[in-house]
Amino acid sequence: MRNKADIREVVRDRYASAARQVSQRGGGCCGPVNASDGCCGSTEKNVITRDLYSADELAGIPEAAALASLGCGNPTALAQLNPGEVVLDLGSGGGIDVLLSARRVGPSGKAYGLDMTDEMLELARRNQKEAGVSNAEFLKGTIEDVPLPDESVDVIISNCVINLSPDKDRVLREAFRVLRPGGRFAVSDLVVQGDLPEALRRSLEAWGGCVAGALHEDDYRAKLSAAGFSDVEIEVTRAYEDEEVLRLAREYGIDIGAEVLSRGRLFSAFVRARRPARAS
Repeated sequence: MRNKADIREVVRDRYASAARQVSQRGGGCCGPVNASDGCCGSTEKNVITRDLYSADELAGIPEAAALASLGCGNPTALAQLNPGEVVLDLGSGGGIDVLLSARRVGPSGKAYGLDMTDEMLELARRNQKEAGVSNAEFLKGTIEDVPLPDESVDVIISNCVINLSPDKDRVLREAFRVLRPGGRFAVSDLVVQGDLPEALRRSLEAWGGCVAGALHEDDYRAKLSAAGFSDVEIEVTRAYEDEEVLRLAREYGIDIGAEVLSRGRLFSAFVRARRPARAS
């Protein structure tokens, strides 16, 4: 595996670049950008990040928040969020899932966004101000070291970010720590069945693009259980065709043959788990 510091730097640079492009040119990472900009590497919508939110959900959400959305799913549509709850979004980017969560938990609840990238945090706070959302807060930090107290959150969401971490065990332990007993883990992420080509796994560009760090679904279950979670479920929300994965690989400068993909498949999935309730 690549050096953890190298992976973190590539991820930080990629998402800082995405935030700058949204702020300066009105184009998202997967919008009208050039391959040389070091973002998605395509002038078309990325096959992973496209078509994630409905028109109703986007109503009242600043355009910049939607443009900066780099996820692989829509955790706020799949997670059960209730009025008065506290939600934490791991890797909140431009803030779209935080703003949607804040809307659902209402004024008596709160939505936190956590991101390590200054440019994304600045963009998210501007989006919050434009949307007029008062029950949200964006924090600087890493998902491996969450700056919140023990047992302070009801629901953890995330959108294609945990796969970016080179230390997923620590991420999941931190998620467990900040969840209250009975709290829910409800994230969208990429998962693998079988084996991805080694060339993809070794690529730092593919790490930054969410693919290389994707866990095998069995490993994801095992790591959640090892962190203390129960009721682990992985629900596939989209299966990527071989041609889509080949196109992604070409965007990362990797040439792999279709026959290599026969050993593995890439999926977007909704990953659910729960911190067990404290015994009475």
